Amino acid sequence: MKRRFRLAGMLLAVSAGALRAESVAVRHAEGVVRGFLVLRDPGGGVIANGDLIQFTRGGRVTSRLVFHFRDGSLQDETAVFTQRERFALVSDHLIQRGPSFPHPMEVSIDAASGRVTVKHRDGGKEEVIEEKMELPPDLANGLMLTLVKNIAPGAIVTTVPMVAATPKPRLVKLVITRGGEEPFSVGRASYKATRFNVKVELGGIAGLIAPLIGKQPRDASVWILGGDAPGFVSSENQFYQGGPLWRIELAAPDSPTKGR
Repeated sequence: MKRRFRLAGMLLAVSAGALRAESVAVRHAEGVVRGFLVLRDPGGGVIANGDLIQFTRGGRVTSRLVFHFRDGSLQDETAVFTQRERFALVSDHLIQRGPSFPHPMEVSIDAASGRVTVKHRDGGKEEVIEEKMELPPDLANGLMLTLVKNIAPGAIVTTVPMVAATPKPRLVKLVITRGGEEPFSVGRASYKATRFNVKVELGGIAGLIAPLIGKQPRDASVWILGGDAPGFVSSENQFYQGGPLWRIELAAPDSPTKGR
């Protein structure tokens, strides 16, 4: 079976013993959010519409990010986490299916039990892989946008662990480097967003071989508007290994039709 590295939604996916990470402290607590997004291909064309739905209940935050593609494909990820001083993942469920994804996959992570389940197709037959893993408490699966908004202003490099499905689940690490400020505008108003570059480090033998055989994931970028109320501006990343860099942007909904 040919091995594939799955990188999903922000979700970018070394052995567990080699991971050295710094958990991200809660500087801005998450709450109720409803956001509309668009996904663009490298040429700027819209390929999917997105919906971010987030709410808190019983001390937990549930964040669901869904992209409906124009070709009928779907990416749907729901992350549940706590935010008591540090962000801690409770569970993550990712679905990728449709023609936009060469290798459809469903990944479920239960952080408390360490159980990771990967459903994928190999030669038209569905296979299920279940692993019991020692998962670190600061997993970044489904939390990338939240974590980047909370990186301390003085932090130049932040490293967090993540589960990647290859399709066998394994731990990798994400190295997040603070870049410079870049201008953007909303109407006639001008702002500056901080660019964060995200590099996936596979580590071990896989990390040595990946660049030689073209399997090294491409670096991602996330732009965040800083301040007392930091906000997501846009991002560019691969949704799957070998795929193009797709750009996520905020969408401006059309105003509701006024009643006559």
